[in-house]
Amino acid sequence: MSSPAALAERALLLEVAATPTPGNVDRERDLPDLRFEQFLAGATGARDGLERIAEGDAIADGFENAVACMAEASGTNTQFGSLLLLAPLLRASVRNDRLTPETASAAATATTVDDAAAFYRSFGHVDVRVDDPPADLEPLDVRRGSDAIPTLRDRGLTLADVMETAADRDGIAAEWTHGFERTFAAADRLATTDGPIGERAARVHLELLAAEPDTLVATKHDEATAAEVRRRAASIDPEDVDAVRDFSEELIDRGINPGTTADLLAGALFVALVRGEVEP
Repeated sequence: MSSPAALAERALLLEVAATPTPGNVDRERDLPDLRFEQFLAGATGARDGLERIAEGDAIADGFENAVACMAEASGTNTQFGSLLLLAPLLRASVRNDRLTPETASAAATATTVDDAAAFYRSFGHVDVRVDDPPADLEPLDVRRGSDAIPTLRDRGLTLADVMETAADRDGIAAEWTHGFERTFAAADRLATTDGPIGERAARVHLELLAAEPDTLVATKHDEATAAEVRRRAASIDPEDVDAVRDFSEELIDRGINPGTTADLLAGALFVALVRGEVEP
């Protein structure tokens, strides 16, 4: 039987192997600054940090290690958001008989101020595209990295608190804050969709993209572009693989990368793997 950390690594690998996933790196398409093999390296490189989370290290200490090793192995930021989503899911999977939205939320809310500090330090390992915070949260801008830690400690903010401050503009922070709703719903879809896991994952990716605007697209471009991409995704039949491929080519040509959707898929794959609902 595979360990929970091995399943988390496998979820990262299955996410990038799912094809086609419009606008994201997959087996058929690289991006100008990101290649398929870099995602493979990032996933395997992150394994040590994932093991640390599973073995009981503080969630964000394990996360920071995973991010640092991912960046070292891949040479860039390949899976920061996926690792941030996986961290509480992985902890919940080893601390409870079942992985549920409730146990995952409990793992998230159990985080500490030290976890928040480690999360901020992780931004020193990679470049992460984030939106500007509201004016009153500027001292907590994650782009300040370790420089923001004194403010975190002064305000007594845990990592769950930090996620809540960004939940209205970041899809992964929203999952932490709102019970991992989309992650578990997508895992249910993976379990009930027919076909090889790669094909199922690609269909669920399109469904996720069609359901809500991707927050990374909104950050890199604007909310109108994210809404347009959502509408386009909703108009495509997931069974029409040629249409999905054409849509992917269009997004890549326009420099549109729905990375948050890929992160959600990785989390959903992990949940489905832990539950034994999918086989690679």
